Amino acid sequence: MPYKMDLIRRSRQESSNWSGGTTTQIAIYPPHAVYSQRNFAWRLSSACIDLEQSVFTCLPGFWRLIMVLEGEMRLEHAGHHTKHLKPFEQDSFSGDWTTTSFGKVRDFNLMLAAGCTGQLTAVTVQQGASLLTEAAASDIDRCTGITAAFYCVDGLLSITMSDQHSYELSAGDLLLLTAEGKTDALPISLSNNSSAAVHLIRVDIKYPINNSCS
Repeated sequence: MPYKMDLIRRSRQESSNWSGGTTTQIAIYPPHAVYSQRNFAWRLSSACIDLEQSVFTCLPGFWRLIMVLEGEMRLEHAGHHTKHLKPFEQDSFSGDWTTTSFGKVRDFNLMLAAGCTGQLTAVTVQQGASLLTEAAASDIDRCTGITAAFYCVDGLLSITMSDQHSYELSAGDLLLLTAEGKTDALPISLSNNSSAAVHLIRVDIKYPINNSCS
């Protein structure tokens, strides 16, 4: 089955206030899931932390990955580890740990329910350059499906698939690709025609055997 694609513009994303600043929900799965009800398989968001020190919301049963986009922060996970993050560096931790952050930053977050696995990769496309990559093939013996996503941090980026479908992303836009069942790898070209380097975050998620991504 081929990948299903959804271009989620920044204008479609909802922002809200929290105790430490503001957060923008970029995407959630399944689409009808509600973050406050904790009924999602995964969630992508970007937060602006406006306090020098803040305590993260407790999320038992979820695994978290966080990457700094602007600024620097220190994360202290009580009883576990401490990590200092500069732009495009990341940390991963359990949502039920007591986590305190130090530093004002803008970050990018992936939350995963039990069974789902995922990773974040920072990619830089230099001015006038193109990079070739692919959305991985889905192995039905290991997972029921996979999602690949590309989040444009800044600048303008063109993403072209092997079938010649092309999408133009600007800062804050997300291109979401989801395949259920077995599918071949999908070649992808990332092109930067702007006057400066473009930064993006690639997200890869695998669904467990007992879950569906339809």
